[in-house]
Amino acid sequence: MPPPAETVVAGWREWVALPGCGVPWVKAKLDTGARSSAIHAFDVSEVVRDGETWVRFSIHPWQRSSEDSAVVEALLLDRRVVRSSSGHAAERYVVEMDVTLMGRTLTTEMTLSNRDQMGFRLLIGRQALRQGFVVDSARSYLGG
Repeated sequence: MPPPAETVVAGWREWVALPGCGVPWVKAKLDTGARSSAIHAFDVSEVVRDGETWVRFSIHPWQRSSEDSAVVEALLLDRRVVRSSSGHAAERYVVEMDVTLMGRTLTTEMTLSNRDQMGFRLLIGRQALRQGFVVDSARSYLGG
């Protein structure tokens, strides 16, 4: 994929939207040290529809809150072993999701994981950031 014409500078944490999930904003960490993006997901189950495997899962978009959960269904792209920053390896479901960051909507692969105890329930990794973003680690919420 060719890079966008204009590169946007983003902070290390930003508000993003998940339009396909009906989530207007969620706090995300933009992590250049992570290859893939990850979202906190629970109640994960596989659903076969028309011969294709889908994943149904719930998300809590608001940090430190277990209220206002959203149920999401997405086509299963893959199952991958992902190693966390602590070195722990676990198999995760991989789906494709639209993410709106600083006014740009991009489609990216997202792994489903238990991030409930993490500082951010949504992590945007390098694969997504390659779509026209540079992260300024000294700044936050440049998109408003």
